[in-house]
Amino acid sequence: MEYKRFGDTIIARMDRGEEITAQVRKIAEAEQIKLASIEALGALNDFHVGLFDVTEKKFHGNHFHGAYEMVSLTGTINTMNGEFYSHLHMCAADVNANVYGGHLVDATISATCEMVIRILDGTVDREYSEEVGLNLFKF
Repeated sequence: MEYKRFGDTIIARMDRGEEITAQVRKIAEAEQIKLASIEALGALNDFHVGLFDVTEKKFHGNHFHGAYEMVSLTGTINTMNGEFYSHLHMCAADVNANVYGGHLVDATISATCEMVIRILDGTVDREYSEEVGLNLFKF
């Protein structure tokens, strides 16, 4: 991975074999990012995404392996109890243009990932909501 910071924006290139969520964490910690938005695209050969069922309060995950084009990744970096926290969603398409997506657990890059991180001035922490079953923004 390589990246460059331009004021409040980071442009990153992640490389073959790297795992996206781990690289986001490395950048956030190195740059001391407490609040940011993320967008990206690229190519993957392995990823886990899923859906949190609020009725069951249970995460249902899916694993995909093969050639996929990441058509969209979006999310946030913020904190929970003052520590790094990220929340990412992703969609990826197969060779037949079938698109799969959801909450991103992890994803391994097959060619490259081009990411833009926009750093925001401030902090927004998270706390667990018993009612919803998720870690929500705490203002």
